[in-house]
Parts: sequence; C-alpha cells; structure tokens
Amino acid sequence: MFDILEKYDILAAFWMTIKLTFFSAIGALVLGTVLAIMRVSPVAVLRRLGAFYVNIVRNTPLTLIVFFSLAGVGIVLQINLVDPSSSTSLRDNAIRWAMVALAVYHAAFVCEALRSGFNTVPLGQAEAARSIGLTFGQSLREVILPQAFRGAIAPLGSVLIALTKNTTVASVIGVAEASALMKVIIENETASVAVFLVFALGFVILTLPVGLLFTSMSRRLAVKR
Repeated sequence: MFDILEKYDILAAFWMTIKLTFFSAIGALVLGTVLAIMRVSPVAVLRRLGAFYVNIVRNTPLTLIVFFSLAGVGIVLQINLVDPSSSTSLRDNAIRWAMVALAVYHAAFVCEALRSGFNTVPLGQAEAARSIGLTFGQSLREVILPQAFRGAIAPLGSVLIALTKNTTVASVIGVAEASALMKVIIENETASVAVFLVFALGFVILTLPVGLLFTSMSRRLAVKR
C-alpha cells in the first residue's frame, strides 16, 4: 500500500478536487443568488425564467452538462477559456469547463436553498421596508437577503457537500481529480479495497468539517423570532 502512495500523487488529485469545489462553489453562489432574486422578483417574466432554469437544470444529469460544456461548447463551438496556444491548453480548458458546468448545475440548488431562506423572512419585514420608502432592490439588499442567507445556511452547506462529491463527474472529460486517479490505481494495482478506503477517507475529511461548520453556523446565526 505504501508503494502505491509513493507511486501516485494522491495529494495532487485531492488538491484538484478542492480547486474544483472552491471555484465552482463561488460561481454557483453568485449565479444561484441571481436566480433566487429572479424567482422572488415582482416581474413575472423574471420569475418564469428563474423557474424555467431551475426546473430544466435540476432534471438534467450532471454528467451530460459536464460533457456538453467541453465537447459541445468548448470543442464544437471553439469557445476556449484558456489560451489555445498554451502547451497545457487542453487540460486547463477541461478543468475550467468542469468548473463552469458544476457551477451552472449547482446554482439551481443554491437558488432553491436561498428561496427557502426567503420563506423564513416574515412578510412584515418587506412591508416595513416599503413603508419607509425603500425600493425592491434596496429592501432586498438591506433587509431580506441578509436574513435569507442566515436562514439558508444549513441547506447551503448541504449543497456545498453535494458539490464536493459531484466533482467526481469531472473525470468524464479527463480532469485528473481524486476519483479519476482512484480508477487508474484500481485498474493498475491489486490493493483495490485499500485504495478505495483511502479515497473514501479523503472525501470524509473534505466533507465532514464542512457539515460541522455549517451546522454550527446555522445554530449561531439563527434568527430569533
């Protein structure tokens, strides 16, 4: 087993998983917040567009989204996210498109998590904001969104944990993250059970602290009614 650990760079594979998770989470949070605002917007067209996005993306397999992002958009349409003349352009392009696909997919779940946070904000808060002359954007920014984020901490933590585990799907477009390396090791070595346990432990180390952190935050930041 120690020979396998020396032969393969497992830490680099998990570092790739961490990078995929980090940048995809930022993209998903930004896009998901925009979608959540659209879903509670007083403009009917925006509400329908937000609902359409969420329903379509949530019911589309993540593997299909990841594959389409690189094969359909990156290769067929020749839309590159890196300099194509670079010696590592193929690898870097696959990594960045994987981040985009993961962000686009999980933004739908971030949106629904934030919408559940909106439901925790009493209607009187929005009415009070309007009564003192705040516009919809101002009341959203100053009154509703801060409380919605506090109410959505626990579901947002669940989305982040799911995103961490779903980075394994990036292996379908050749991104060398943890699960891709695990497959290579299992195919080439005999200690398949031990290898699986090592990688399973690695994902537990990545996700367990996140769950504990968000649980603690949800208790500390819970809005007292």
